[in-house]
Amino acid sequence: MIENLDFWKLLAGIGIFIFGMLLLEDALKALSGKTFKRMIALYTKGRIRSIASGTIATAVLQSSSAVSLMVLAFVGAGIMNMVNAIGVIMGANIGTTMTVWIVATLGFKIKISSFALPIIGIGGISIIFLQSIPRGFHACRLLIGFGLLFLGLDYMKSSVETLAIGFDISQIPAYGLWFYVLVGIVLTAVMQASAASIAIVLTGINSGMIDFNTGAAMVIGANVGTTITILLGALGGIPAKKRVAISHLLFNMLTAIVALLAINTLVLIVRMFIDIEQSSVMALAFFHTLFNVIGVIIFFPFIGRLSNALIKLFPDRKTSLSMYISNTPVEVTEAAATALKKEINHLLDECRIYVLRLFRINEKRIFNMSSYIEGKEHRFFANNELYEAIKLLHAEIFAFYSTLQSQKLEEMATKDQVRFIYASRSMMNSIKNFKGIRHNLDEFESSDNVYLNVQYKLFKTRLQELYKSMYHAMEMGELEEQYRTLLKAFVHIEEEDARFIRETMKAVSEKKIQDMQIASLLLVNRLFTQACKMQLHGIKDLFLSVEQIENFDRALDMKEIIEEEKAVSGDDEVIIPTVTG
Repeated sequence: MIENLDFWKLLAGIGIFIFGMLLLEDALKALSGKTFKRMIALYTKGRIRSIASGTIATAVLQSSSAVSLMVLAFVGAGIMNMVNAIGVIMGANIGTTMTVWIVATLGFKIKISSFALPIIGIGGISIIFLQSIPRGFHACRLLIGFGLLFLGLDYMKSSVETLAIGFDISQIPAYGLWFYVLVGIVLTAVMQASAASIAIVLTGINSGMIDFNTGAAMVIGANVGTTITILLGALGGIPAKKRVAISHLLFNMLTAIVALLAINTLVLIVRMFIDIEQSSVMALAFFHTLFNVIGVIIFFPFIGRLSNALIKLFPDRKTSLSMYISNTPVEVTEAAATALKKEINHLLDECRIYVLRLFRINEKRIFNMSSYIEGKEHRFFANNELYEAIKLLHAEIFAFYSTLQSQKLEEMATKDQVRFIYASRSMMNSIKNFKGIRHNLDEFESSDNVYLNVQYKLFKTRLQELYKSMYHAMEMGELEEQYRTLLKAFVHIEEEDARFIRETMKAVSEKKIQDMQIASLLLVNRLFTQACKMQLHGIKDLFLSVEQIENFDRALDMKEIIEEEKAVSGDDEVIIPTVTG
């Protein structure tokens, strides 16, 4: 009997249905995504409101996965707490049943070709004329997606019609309903769309290939299979995201268990409202909504407990990088001031480690870090986690500094601490710059333009030279030597910047690079140069004396004056002033 199945038509129908669903979802998100993001972010205070928001957003956006991923993002950003996130997830389970109702009502009650083909035609032709108008363009995509959704359903229906003729339902092996729950899980997990797997189930019921209870079991499984999207979205994420994903999985699994155990009772309730024999497709849509609503009712009182359990299971990993200030009371001002300076020095070390990893440079090529690395927390961080940990350390430093300022301090001590805080801010601003240009440097490295490849290597070389100078300066015992080394390093940064500008101008005249490449190179060089200077300013403010800092700044001012005079006179020789402390 399997030879009567038009396999390729069935496969094409599934593909068209899924593509239509994705197009519809994408268009809806573009047309109303911001509105619903705002709604989910703002109108989820309280369990009932969060469930209602999740239901409405999912019903309109036609995608529980899209809403679930929004929840992941909001929880990760700290905008939404765990209790409300679980509420939205529960509401999304109810909202997603709207898709099944639409498919069951229109796809099996109306002749599909009478409306699907005209909608696709109108949407396809209109998109040519409206592609320059964003809302019009997405409205056309919505029409096309809606039409394809039902065209795919029509293909699925017609592909099994010949197979259904003379089909004996008793031929289906009696594996038990649990087996068909598993089929629903696998089907949805593979296709990443519960609507598509449920559409297949509706098609099977409509054609008489499967009975209602079998279809109901597969729909229960589809509810569990849809959690795979959010689980993948949370994979490797922060603990908050993992808690949301696991809550989604637990809720759907427990709801599925309850629905499977009570399936006969639920079917009896469905029979009270709908004649299953005459309207099996509508009855299945009702069953889908019914067990999801019951699941929400059952687990509503336990949202708080579930939230607390998941927080204990996946606690926030806020491993502090703090080494000195965490154990130093601010009341002992002399010790606190020393601890603050040491902690900021530690921050500088962590920032250097982060930047070296960002540029994929081995720390040992710059300096011997073996004694420093041993026992430090940053060994266990991925680089993006290290960046967040450094931000947290900076916040702790600033909080400690603010508390310390409330103590009675000598005027000189207060001024020193202000310089130290400037140093920490300079380092944080510098790594933000480096982080911002990383994607540009990746483009330079992978470009088929040889000039860009060379510049990528030169940026890495410039950074290595800077860090060697910084390390050399910090290892010196004499303040005067530190001063001279840092000043030379600063002048070298400016010389490298000037060299880069000259070489880029030459490359432009020789047509080695194009307009957009010129813009990217100049922007990267500006941010890179600023970041290098800020790192040196951080070390200067932390290590040099007040008099040396003034001399340092005066030397740079004198250099600028000499360069201006050189530009006016046309003299090629550059004289770098030497100012001693």
